[in-house]
Amino acid sequence: MAELATLPPLPDQKAKGWEFTDLSGLEYDSYEPGGAVVGIELVDGATVMPLSQALESRAELIEGRLGTLAPSEDPFVARNDAAWGDGVLVHVPRGAKLTEPVRIELPLDLSGTALAWRVLVVLEEGAEAEVWEHWSSSGDNVDGLLNAVAELHVGEGANLRYVNTQDVSESAWVFATQRARVERDGKLDWTALGFGSTSGKVRMETNLAGPGAEARVTGGYAGGAGQHLDYDTTQEHAAPNTSSDLAFRGVLAAGATAVWRGMIRVDPGAQQTDAFQESRNLLLSTEAHADAIPGLEIEADDVRCTHAAAVAQIDRDQLFYLTSRGLDPAEAKSLIVEGFLESLVERLAAGPVRNEVSAALEKRLAEIL
Repeated sequence: MAELATLPPLPDQKAKGWEFTDLSGLEYDSYEPGGAVVGIELVDGATVMPLSQALESRAELIEGRLGTLAPSEDPFVARNDAAWGDGVLVHVPRGAKLTEPVRIELPLDLSGTALAWRVLVVLEEGAEAEVWEHWSSSGDNVDGLLNAVAELHVGEGANLRYVNTQDVSESAWVFATQRARVERDGKLDWTALGFGSTSGKVRMETNLAGPGAEARVTGGYAGGAGQHLDYDTTQEHAAPNTSSDLAFRGVLAAGATAVWRGMIRVDPGAQQTDAFQESRNLLLSTEAHADAIPGLEIEADDVRCTHAAAVAQIDRDQLFYLTSRGLDPAEAKSLIVEGFLESLVERLAAGPVRNEVSAALEKRLAEIL
């Protein structure tokens, strides 16, 4: 763990990647370290336990994995290293296939406290699992801070579906550094939803480390007045014959702002890479604002890499068409927004994940529309 005296300073808006997110109002050290009553739903065939306990009793499961994906020089990871006490290990042994998802519930409910939270997911060769992690608050007046780190290790031929949803207080700060490494012929299906927090940044990075590795990343966020949502994604292709597909959708009400910054990085020798990324934002008011910044860094010559980004307001012609057929403006607006998000839901496999994501989006839209 990092020493408190050696922690790097928090970034300002001159730091790369932080140009659109202002931390001048964040007094990180004013928050007292806090604990959490974590809810974990266990399943047969996996080791699921508090990370602190695993360090003492199951060190062989985390050796060489904990702390290897998240960069310790990052100012928020360094603070997590120095303070974390809460966390969960999910370990699925070689060839095991879980029939039920592992569910992790993390509440942020005490004002004035900071939670340093850590999750380590390890799927051995040929394993299959779903891990659903949800952060929440009991109300929107909780002035707390969540600093989370997740490391996802997907072994050769393994298949991980990871769902991370957050609906914390709109008075709280949320910072998250989430990194995945996918080995040869492994598959990662990653879904992220962001509804809460006043500000912060979530970084989602996928490293396709072995030939044949695949990643599919689906993200959605919906912001209300006064919220600033910041997502920073990276798809790194470090081996040949790998593929990644990332799509984000954002809906912003009056007074909300958001930024998505995406990078496809193709390392030397990573030939036959197939990568795609897109971000689309729908502004419900002229007083909402979004920035979408795709990027490519390609150091191989036999690749297919594409990106798309768009920021738009509700189409007036669509609104006129629906209202002219008897819908009131509020109903018409709701239908247009639901249609905008439908393509996001359709990316998810039929089943509980799609149903729960669809219900969460519907509930959130009812709050901000």
